[in-house]
Amino acid sequence: MKPNDFRKIALRLQDAIEGEHMAHPDFRVNGRIFATLHPDGQQGMVKVTPDQQRDFIHQHPATFTPASGAWGRQGCTMVLLSAVDEETLGEAMTLAWQLAVTSVKVKSQKSKVKRKVETDKLAKRGRRRRR
Repeated sequence: MKPNDFRKIALRLQDAIEGEHMAHPDFRVNGRIFATLHPDGQQGMVKVTPDQQRDFIHQHPATFTPASGAWGRQGCTMVLLSAVDEETLGEAMTLAWQLAVTSVKVKSQKSKVKRKVETDKLAKRGRRRRR
């Protein structure tokens, strides 16, 4: 697989766009990165859950490795382009995309709850002061 094949798979996903992050291409949905292409053109990265990462590494040890450090522990998974087939990359990329979409929805819901709690606290304070 070539970098352009990786790119095409990423951009087939709904609302996915290509951007740039730290001088290399990234792929985002709703502002969240779900995949990147390494500047060397030999590797890509998909951001999956740590459990999904373990599964991919177990099933395809020559293809997937954790990214270094904390990124890898969080699920960022390096993909050796010369070793991956389109179906396997498509599966990993779809899981990464789904995680990014879900993260945005969860974060948005948490923000709404947090704003409601803050509004309620302010309202309570206002009632106390008026007494």
